[in-house]
Amino acid sequence: MVELALPKNSKIGKGKAWPVMGEAKRTKTFKIYRYSPDDGENPSWDTYTIDLDDCGPMVLDALIKIKTDIDPTIAFRRSCREGVCGSCAMNIGGRNTLACTKGIYEFKGDTIVISPLPHLPVVRDLVPDLSNFYEQYASIEPWLKTSSPEPVEEWIQSPEDRNKLDGFYECILCACCSTSCPSYWWNGDRYLGPAVLLQAYRWLVDSRDEGKDERLDVLEDPFKLYRCHTIMNCANVCPKGLNPAQAIGEIKAMMVERA
Repeated sequence: MVELALPKNSKIGKGKAWPVMGEAKRTKTFKIYRYSPDDGENPSWDTYTIDLDDCGPMVLDALIKIKTDIDPTIAFRRSCREGVCGSCAMNIGGRNTLACTKGIYEFKGDTIVISPLPHLPVVRDLVPDLSNFYEQYASIEPWLKTSSPEPVEEWIQSPEDRNKLDGFYECILCACCSTSCPSYWWNGDRYLGPAVLLQAYRWLVDSRDEGKDERLDVLEDPFKLYRCHTIMNCANVCPKGLNPAQAIGEIKAMMVERA
């Protein structure tokens, strides 16, 4: 289920069709959501047919080819090999994922439908507005909190305690999980969502951090934490194979333990 945050009083119309250029033995058509706030027009679905023998294997390769060779006006985010992994998150074939890791060959049929991450306002085309998402991330203060004197060299952590971070520190904040969560669709202004809560747990379980009670106080709220209904969409779509629902459950257990 995909819920696009459309501009007010608008509906998606049929857009332009860009046929394949030249002769091609193997082709694939990409149906892409287009929207520009500058032209005052309704959003549309544009279709682009490309030669698969003249394109890389991933969906991101197809998008780059479309922008480079066919339609330079199309907008999407990507920062592969630039240290900002997760930038190319979008909804591909009805599922939130990363365009750089999703293979064109994984889709049967002639057409692949691509839209921006659901629920979020759209800046342009496949670019969602992540302002609220990043503000929520900042609200959990994702850095080490300590009150002990700073060590001369480093904060010591045993291998066993370090292993407790596995499955949580790997989050790349792509927002695939949060924007696939119905609870976040309905209460995104107050519910922190799977990604941010997983990040919150990453610091709660860090043996070097000394701000556990303060962190739990921030999360002790009927909406920030407790809107999770364990639907598990978050774990199903995470491109890193993480389980935000597990982290949320662990935070709830911490709340019970200190009650």
